[in-house]
Amino acid sequence: MRLTRYMKLLPLALIAPLLGGCLSDSAYDYLPGAKVRYENTPAGQVKVRDPIRFTNFMGQEVTVGNYIPKETVVFPEKHAPGTIVIKTSQRRLYYVLPDGKAIRYGIAVGEEGRAFAGTSQITQKKEWPDWRPPAEMRKRKPELPEYMAGGKDNPLGSRALYLGNTLYRIHGTNAPWTIGGAESSGCIRMVNEDVEDLYNRAKLGSTVVVQR
Repeated sequence: MRLTRYMKLLPLALIAPLLGGCLSDSAYDYLPGAKVRYENTPAGQVKVRDPIRFTNFMGQEVTVGNYIPKETVVFPEKHAPGTIVIKTSQRRLYYVLPDGKAIRYGIAVGEEGRAFAGTSQITQKKEWPDWRPPAEMRKRKPELPEYMAGGKDNPLGSRALYLGNTLYRIHGTNAPWTIGGAESSGCIRMVNEDVEDLYNRAKLGSTVVVQR
């Protein structure tokens, strides 16, 4: 697997304090101006959140609620059921099902030049993973802690699937408004409800194919 260096992970750290470090799925519903509706899709009824744009405490324009609902789609590529295919340019992750279909999820990907591509396997799965920022990251951002226990304020979210013997993972997030963007250091980020669904489906040893 070809990987670039593990680099910048948390531009969202400047945004999270505005909302107490965590914007849960239900918390979004109560934000002023939030619009939540339900739409019917071939995969069933899904909740859709209209984005809200506001200025945070740093004077930055922030968009909240870029929700991309998961759905079952036709997937003609030839991969064994249970394979995870990540298309970084599409900001989508596919969990391959039998009969030419897949579950498609919205994701955030690594910033330009920090994404990775190749083939790996899931070597570890963790619920509410802890986080140890690499020394390189802490050198650039000395305000980061050496260690953060798993929990609702942890940037790795509620679940993590580790790829090979690397620092790269598919994980949740405490900043769901980043989904659909290029926000992380190369890791693949999902809203917690989606990563929990994927976590329950994916097996240790499953193949993960990352395409640009």
